[in-house]
Amino acid sequence: MDRLQSMRVFAKVVEQGSFARAAQMLDISNAVVTRHVADLEEHLGTRLLNRTTRRLSLTETGHAYLERVLQILQEVEDAEAIASAHSKKPTGTLRIYSQIGFGQLHLARLLREYAKLCPDVVLDVTLSDRNVDLVEDGFDVGIFIDFQKFDASMIARQLGVTEVVLCASPEYVKQHGMPTELEDISRHICLNFSIEQVRHHWPVKQADGTTIQIPINCKVVSNNGDLLRQCALEGMGVVLRPSFALRDDLAAGRLVRLLPDQHLQSLSVVMVYPSRRLLSAKVRSFVDFMSHQFPRPESDPWLAPET
Repeated sequence: MDRLQSMRVFAKVVEQGSFARAAQMLDISNAVVTRHVADLEEHLGTRLLNRTTRRLSLTETGHAYLERVLQILQEVEDAEAIASAHSKKPTGTLRIYSQIGFGQLHLARLLREYAKLCPDVVLDVTLSDRNVDLVEDGFDVGIFIDFQKFDASMIARQLGVTEVVLCASPEYVKQHGMPTELEDISRHICLNFSIEQVRHHWPVKQADGTTIQIPINCKVVSNNGDLLRQCALEGMGVVLRPSFALRDDLAAGRLVRLLPDQHLQSLSVVMVYPSRRLLSAKVRSFVDFMSHQFPRPESDPWLAPET
């Protein structure tokens, strides 16, 4: 008989605790169920089940065999599902979570390109900076900046890094001068987040991995990073923001990078999704697409080299 099918029948008998119930669940006769189990025991040369008129129980060998059988059946199921997912056209609704800053600036272009490749997928996108549980909240994929370690049920794939940079408008630099070292920042007008922990200083990571706190003089504080960027464009002060938020302004000359040789901090841009060995075609297609869009995960795609 089919050895794999016999394993399935054996596992179902143990699960149901009865040959008759297993036969009913599998829609086969009691005789066929009995034959499958008997063939396994004959092939292995040992008894797997203790049978009485009132109950079934596993032998010691049966316990060990069942554990391995369940692993094999799961691996077979996963292999078949993976092959099926690769052959199927991505369809359905793909629920994506992204933090607000990155999502507002960069997701639309990426989603446009993905939609061209997978036109039958409906994109349901949530932008938020709240704490989120991807599985509990029903998301298929999440994109995070400054990734914090998730539990073992998740896969985290780094897409790239974003350097944190100091910037100001050309008008501000003309009026207040260009700082030549980090300590100079304390004498400049700064634009910062209103969070109390960082409101009066900027953390800077040193070459040895330690972090120092640079005291700053704030002219404007806000809970919104894009408002701080716009204030910098208006010449109101120096802003500290990740490169992905400033790329266009730097490229157009609307903002000038200060202390370009000073490495301040790098943040990871990470794509997170549940670590099920089986991924649906829609999730797998998006994961593969994003990995192709960010081919160099250790580099900063938003920061042009200084010339």
